[in-house]
Amino acid sequence: MTAVHQFSTLIELVSYRAKHQPFQTAYTFLEDGHIETGHLTYQQLDKQARAIAAKLQSLKAKGERALLIYPQGLEVIAAFCGCLYAGVIAVPVPPPDTVRLKRTLPRLQAVIEDAQASLILTTSNIKSSVEALLSEIPEFQGVQWLATEEVEVELAQEWEKPDLNCNTLAYLQYTSGSTSVPKGVMISHGNLMHNSACMNQVARYTPDSIITTWLPYFHDYGLVAGIIQPLYACVPCFLMSPLAFIKRPIRWLQAISRYKVTHTGGPTFAYEYCLRRISSEERSTLDLSSLQIVSIGAEPVRQETLENFTKTFSQCGFRESVFEPAYGLAEATLTVTCPHQQANKPLFCSLVAVDLEKNRVNETNPGLLGVRTFAGCGKPISETRVVIVNQQELTQCLPNEVGEIWLSGSSVALGYWNNLEATEQVFGAYVRDTGEGPFLRTGDLGFLKNGELFVTGRLKDLIIIGGTNHYPQDIEMTVEKNYPLIRPDSSAAFSIDVDGQERLVFIGEVESRYREESPQIKGLQANVKDTLEPEDRKYLNAEAAFKAIRQAISEHHELRVYAIVLLKAGSIPKTSSGKIQRSACRTNFLDKKLEIVSEWYESPYMTKLQTLSEKLEIIAQQLAKNQQTLPSLTGT
Repeated sequence: MTAVHQFSTLIELVSYRAKHQPFQTAYTFLEDGHIETGHLTYQQLDKQARAIAAKLQSLKAKGERALLIYPQGLEVIAAFCGCLYAGVIAVPVPPPDTVRLKRTLPRLQAVIEDAQASLILTTSNIKSSVEALLSEIPEFQGVQWLATEEVEVELAQEWEKPDLNCNTLAYLQYTSGSTSVPKGVMISHGNLMHNSACMNQVARYTPDSIITTWLPYFHDYGLVAGIIQPLYACVPCFLMSPLAFIKRPIRWLQAISRYKVTHTGGPTFAYEYCLRRISSEERSTLDLSSLQIVSIGAEPVRQETLENFTKTFSQCGFRESVFEPAYGLAEATLTVTCPHQQANKPLFCSLVAVDLEKNRVNETNPGLLGVRTFAGCGKPISETRVVIVNQQELTQCLPNEVGEIWLSGSSVALGYWNNLEATEQVFGAYVRDTGEGPFLRTGDLGFLKNGELFVTGRLKDLIIIGGTNHYPQDIEMTVEKNYPLIRPDSSAAFSIDVDGQERLVFIGEVESRYREESPQIKGLQANVKDTLEPEDRKYLNAEAAFKAIRQAISEHHELRVYAIVLLKAGSIPKTSSGKIQRSACRTNFLDKKLEIVSEWYESPYMTKLQTLSEKLEIIAQQLAKNQQTLPSLTGT
């Protein structure tokens, strides 16, 4: 199946919609997730984009990079299109949190310095509140701020269509930085149109299709799937802010129920969040029977999450068959694989854990001990090839082996902005035994089964202790299941070097209502504690927590823990899509920058004993080997 390229640039797409469906509503914004506060037709979008573009053209900004700093809403859509209409390279970024400026500012500084941006497009409110705060920071000096809602719509008449084609750079999608410093992925108009055309083919849209999204515009999932895809498919879209979803996740499902939404999606944590935060009384008011496709991605999809969501919301008309796990990344515009035809339910594959630790695919029955289950993420989209490669040998893996996911195709981006070395390493890979390439190295691990991709984890997150592979998300899930005070999707497992040995560290947020016991409470016996008022019992028994976590990891993964750190709620580093930034967690742990509630370290004596034990084991293995070779030596 080949994708039909109806448009070569986003300008062609928006202009076509404005001409043929001028008064059709493209987007509706839901304030607080439920109040309609703005509508944008295709004609209005085209006119606003041309006006903003004319303003940028008057500033001689063609080819310049412009940061888009907006709240979620309609303004950022017009600004994004306006940049592309002017030949300006858009750089969508999250607005800085003025309350937590120290936490959000470093990434913004890194982006503006790397992109060498000369413009910031924003709203008048953000401009007045943030510009003064940032004016003294070196990276922002000399940058021109433009409040786009102040641009007169009549300027649209002065717009001059730029000379663009499918190979023209459209925007920079800065990676979330889950494993490294954010890099600007260069997305061309052709990349964007190809990915949109492929998604349009498999989405099974009808004239009655409706989309809703709360995903942020500055993330590839939110931008491409939430904003560009509705535009490409000519499907009305209801937008709400990520904050509205976080505050009240019921708003997302209420929008689905109210507008008879057919297509939506989100990362794995969103469905688990709904399970925790939506009451049975709220569920009784919902009707989710209109849903046809619910995409799910980000971290490896949990079978338990999908089953629990289906069971919980089946009373609302939700069907398991609408779940469609998919795989994508910014370096491939967005979508790489997705289901190509409707199935009764998502596909899962259960593997023997000890074999998986050696990168072997050995299927077994689900539900047994020592089993890891993974979701099938569909087959490659049109004109995209996926191969599984041994990350050390750079040779193609056998069908029963786990390796790094490499891919090629028309959706693969042009490379990283202003970073030739990283571009060559990531986008210029060749398979050593066949000479095929170039491929994009995704940094993700997985395997193919009957053409279906199964993603097992991140290469850079992989924990290797004693020559055995351990997936951090497995360890994190084990702890969450066995110690409920650890907040779901708010923990990280990683390894550090201790005296030349890789050792395991676990950090996790505890529920905000708990804090470490005071000395007075600690001194009480258990039967006395049980008589306390509920408010007085809301203390964290840190010693019990450390013991439970160590025991769970030891029993399920046969690993000794070097350190456990319990964190304040909301403090663990995450990406904009909710992924745990394990690399940042490791750095903050080593730099002692974590917001700690309580911590435990293995005693220096036990660490030395562990090292000595490992050395003795090596000596024993060498002695055994020498004894095996001794008869052959004496025989000569």
